[in-house]
Amino acid sequence: MSAHKNIDLVCLLSVIISVLTAALFIGGGALGVIGSASEAGYKERLFSLSKVHTIDIVMDNWEEFISTCESEEYSECAVVIDGEAYKNVGIRGKGNTSLSSVASMGSERYSFKIEFDKYDKSKSYYGLDKLCLNNIIQDNTYMKDYLTYRMMNEFGVNAPLCSYTYITVNGEDWGLYLAVEGVEEAFLERCYGKDYGELYKPDSMSFGGGRGNGMNFKMDDFGNPDGENIENAESNFSFPRGGAPNSFDPSQISEGGFEPPEQGGLTENFKNTGKTGGMGSDDVKLKYIDDSYDSYPNIFDNAKTDVSDSDKDRLIASLKALGENTDIENTVDIDQVMRYFAVHNFVCNGDSYTGSMVHNYYLYEEDGLLSMIPWDYNLAFGTFQSGNASEQVNYPIDSPVSGDVSDRPMISWIFSDSGYTNLYHQYMAEFLDIVDIDSIIVEAAALISDYVEKDPTKFCTYEEFERGVSALRLFCELREESVRGQLEGSIPSTQEGQADDSSALIDTSELKLSEMGTMNNFGINGKRNENGNGIGIFGNAAEKNGEEASGDFWDKPDMPNMGGSEFPQDGNMNGDAFGAGERGNGGGNGEINENSGLNAFNNFNDKNNISDLENKTETNKAPIDSGNKEASAAEGGMSAGIWLAVSAAALAAGLLFALKFN
Repeated sequence: MSAHKNIDLVCLLSVIISVLTAALFIGGGALGVIGSASEAGYKERLFSLSKVHTIDIVMDNWEEFISTCESEEYSECAVVIDGEAYKNVGIRGKGNTSLSSVASMGSERYSFKIEFDKYDKSKSYYGLDKLCLNNIIQDNTYMKDYLTYRMMNEFGVNAPLCSYTYITVNGEDWGLYLAVEGVEEAFLERCYGKDYGELYKPDSMSFGGGRGNGMNFKMDDFGNPDGENIENAESNFSFPRGGAPNSFDPSQISEGGFEPPEQGGLTENFKNTGKTGGMGSDDVKLKYIDDSYDSYPNIFDNAKTDVSDSDKDRLIASLKALGENTDIENTVDIDQVMRYFAVHNFVCNGDSYTGSMVHNYYLYEEDGLLSMIPWDYNLAFGTFQSGNASEQVNYPIDSPVSGDVSDRPMISWIFSDSGYTNLYHQYMAEFLDIVDIDSIIVEAAALISDYVEKDPTKFCTYEEFERGVSALRLFCELREESVRGQLEGSIPSTQEGQADDSSALIDTSELKLSEMGTMNNFGINGKRNENGNGIGIFGNAAEKNGEEASGDFWDKPDMPNMGGSEFPQDGNMNGDAFGAGERGNGGGNGEINENSGLNAFNNFNDKNNISDLENKTETNKAPIDSGNKEASAAEGGMSAGIWLAVSAAALAAGLLFALKFN
């Protein structure tokens, strides 16, 4: 009898242990069991490239929030990401000049930054703390940022993850955005581990850079469309009435190549020096100045990690060694920097460290080693100023800087030693051999085409998107041909060499850079018309209505037939289908249907009250994050964990019953 009782006790304990183990294994996040960020799921979830993801932003006061986006102040909201809901997170407008540009266009299509841990430091989305939602301004291709980040990642650069995301606001269509991993704590842990180094975002305080990096910059200060004479106090730079002269090219400022007009309001300082204070200070160029912390305000004031005096001393010492070019192996992460510049110099981004503005990069330092992290490529592929296509396609890989290459010490060391130059050439050749650029473009176009067409706030028409993608494919094809020629020696690889002999340069007569969207081509107003369609630059709604798509984009070899009549017609593809209150299904990967995150609150017509979020989500089986460090990860698995635990308990109880009465 006692033996049977002991067996019962053992079985009972086994049941309890089994249930607890199953629940802990599957739903451990909710119990405080936290995995490392590199193991967590945001890379495989939101940044999966197999579909267009969905994010619904739920706010009571959306219109009020939009009206204050330029202030870059956070507001509270909830977000539903691919059907999973997270409340009490922060959202703000973000951008460099794009914030003021969007406002000046009369648009509401701002870029946003989501901060999951803004109000509760324990919150995250499967380990992700910050998420950027880019509005794809000045990019008719919808993929200049996307393509660059994809190439960087595929070539082994520590670069942000990204994916396409269709955004709705309180259940109503807002537009197709690019979701980009914030370069902050989660990124650092994913790329460098928990014991990561120091992160900075160098940027001149008086021009661009977004929040904390020149956030007081206004596009009107650069070229005033209202006709008023505006002085930039820090740079002593102004334009006459009517804004910037047509001949003005910012890329010429640091080169001294811009000739001010005889008449008009250019200041004596600009006339005498050809320089403005905001376009590339020495610290942003990563030049050693002296040992004083105060000499590097655009670096240390823009630190993204908590830096101590010893951290500052170490960085200054590294900048000194970099400038002296005396100990590169112990100053630069050679592999990472070579990979970065191999891709960066291919895409010809004038709005960057190598361009005239000298910004849009992150500086990472660990144990004295420096490396670059890519950021903001919506004006890449020669579209910063949309100048001469031949100059951009054939841009010399061995003098890839606006001005003198010695003015950028983070890249000049590569060309100061023939061994490093040869190594750089090997990296560029390897990049071209490994990364299938055209396939990335083709696959992305097939993935997002439906969503671009129905995007109610897009900055271009659907036909302009087609032409833009075609131009992007052609640019990359010609650029690869030119780079390979430069590597082989059949095309000059320096500015001086190309100036002496341009006969071998690749012909670009069929390429129009402006078709990709440029700094000077803002597209449309990013507004919705009464049918919910994007308004074209000539006032025409971008509609498909099942007709064959036009434009040479679809005529490229190996491009799948994506004309309107070939799209899966799971729902009404007419423009009206995507207006307020009704959605059609997109078909294809990431299709928008009643099961997607776009309808996480389906069957609820009133989606404007954030206070109802918890009840709505509970009714629709969309989990709310519980506030633990990895609560969001737990939410995705808790239902499965509970099911498994209950099943295990039932099975064990059955076995116990059979044992007892057998």
